[in-house]
Amino acid sequence: MSSDNPQFHLHTYFRSSCSGRLRIALNLKSLSYTCSYTNLLKDEQTSASHLSLNPSGTVPVLTPLNTDNGWPITQSVAALEYLEEAFPDRRPLLPSRDDVMARAQVRTLVNIIACDTQPVTNRHIMLAVGKLGKNGPEWSREYMTRGLKAYEETAKKTAGKFSVGGEITMADVVLVPAVWGAERFGVDLEKLPTVKRIYETMSREEAVVKAHWRRQEDTPEEFRENLDGGVAGDP
Repeated sequence: MSSDNPQFHLHTYFRSSCSGRLRIALNLKSLSYTCSYTNLLKDEQTSASHLSLNPSGTVPVLTPLNTDNGWPITQSVAALEYLEEAFPDRRPLLPSRDDVMARAQVRTLVNIIACDTQPVTNRHIMLAVGKLGKNGPEWSREYMTRGLKAYEETAKKTAGKFSVGGEITMADVVLVPAVWGAERFGVDLEKLPTVKRIYETMSREEAVVKAHWRRQEDTPEEFRENLDGGVAGDP
């Protein structure tokens, strides 16, 4: 998404689930942004230029523009919280401040994915597991399944149409890219009916359609989804 007067710049990678979170949130809040693309398969995240921007050597990086303090935000959940605090009236992604328990429920679900699941299933962990003689993809599938089962059991107690009640929250924003990854690795969503239902509902949102990893400018042609829904290939 771009504009003649963009509000943000996003360093992203098409298949990064953490980048996907921010694309969805920016789209939901109708915030304009430009992108730079960091190819994780080519280790561009370890380049001197990227490390000077983000010492963690990861994506995404969200930089506010048109401000005197355009400090790069290098953690996706911190960026989501920033967007909510800076633009609370644009498609709020947290429940009302009066409902502190619902806000805690959202943050609990966010952290099941962001802390307990995604970090141990990403590419550099798979590579490290492979060096130990284990099967990296099998490891990722196992731990994605564990994480989504925890999400399922927690969300069953809080869900309405979405993960916490009837409105989209940060929990849903974080869940969707996690399910994109789970689908790629063969996690059985039929055993996760709450997760599956919420994911399918979210997938009909235009903000999610635009943010899908198959539709990004840096998506390789063989993986790209056409606007009519056709898919060139499967990773």
